[in-house]
Amino acid sequence: MEESPEPIEPTNLRFLRLLVTGLTVVMMVGLVTVVALIVMRFRDDGPILPENLSLDAGVQAQAVTMGDGWVAIVTSDNRILVHDRITGALRQEIALTPGAFGQN
Repeated sequence: MEESPEPIEPTNLRFLRLLVTGLTVVMMVGLVTVVALIVMRFRDDGPILPENLSLDAGVQAQAVTMGDGWVAIVTSDNRILVHDRITGALRQEIALTPGAFGQN
């Protein structure tokens, strides 16, 4: 009994298979890179706030944002407190009017 010859793979199919394999390798390397960058970026404990930064009794922070040399805290009593990022000293206090931003 004669063995049938192996089918010949078309050149275009071989090229397509190489492209798909190459794309798979590039995607895996990219995924590993993105995961590594995320792990390296968020490995820290977070932003460093001044140790002597404190709020009045009964006041809660609703939001905190930081800029170059300052920290702003939005409080539950409708104020924005801007503190020095290094010393924690109060630089500015801004009173928000109730209802101005959809609050009652």
